[in-house]
Amino acid sequence: MKRLVLVVSCFLFLFCLNSTLVFANKAVATIEGPTSAEKGSEVTIKITVVHSANSFLHYVKWLKVQANGQPIQQWDYTAGSRPEGETFTKEIKIRVLENTEVVAEASCNIHGSAGPAKLMIMVGEAKANPK
Repeated sequence: MKRLVLVVSCFLFLFCLNSTLVFANKAVATIEGPTSAEKGSEVTIKITVVHSANSFLHYVKWLKVQANGQPIQQWDYTAGSRPEGETFTKEIKIRVLENTEVVAEASCNIHGSAGPAKLMIMVGEAKANPK
């Protein structure tokens, strides 16, 4: 009986400590950046991740960014090294040489991902300087 009371007490303590579990959701990534750019230019992409929990029990496990199907950046998190908050932002710079689809996705260690976010950057030729 004492063990049962101890187990239930520990469970309630951890549940109260991590009350966000009740309102938890999948990790959501969004992308902001230009939709067009000159060929060869460097553009800044801003990825924002929203997740309703950030404790040692429940956190964003990873954030991945790809350009045209190729990995360009990844952040991995653990219970002891979590993101800075329930909402956090990462910025990356990429050089665009062709039309580029940027895909970002984040995943919760318990609930997974809400799915990838996509941004299409259309590339145009550099404009000649008028003389």
